[in-house]
Amino acid sequence: MPGVPVQPPGWIPPRGYSNGMRARGELVAVAGQVAWDAKGRLVGDTFAAQFEQALANVKAVVAAAGGEAEDLISLTIYVTDRAEYMASLKEIGEAYRRVIGKHYPAMALVEVAGLLEVGARVEIQGLAVLETGREE
Repeated sequence: MPGVPVQPPGWIPPRGYSNGMRARGELVAVAGQVAWDAKGRLVGDTFAAQFEQALANVKAVVAAAGGEAEDLISLTIYVTDRAEYMASLKEIGEAYRRVIGKHYPAMALVEVAGLLEVGARVEIQGLAVLETGREE
């Protein structure tokens, strides 16, 4: 795994993310992913279901570049309703662990007025670093 968590001395350890990640290798930028299925249809009736599909899409892009979930060093999560996100935290955590496992990159959550895809509640953008010389 090329990413190593960065924890400033004396800081309380974060829960569910890393304060920073140090990495060396090939950078893969993942465009914002919403809850599209492979045919480009928006799926998921709940916030957590849309979150899980969007996160699975991020993971699929990293896999297509030759990487795996543990290569993610950063996620930016855009939500249209912070309150809905907070109310769904338990289900979001379960979905996260199903898709990514117990790897927690640096993360940011941003509430936005809307997303380009009508009906999308969440969009996830990511950065991954693949080990140099890894086969695709």
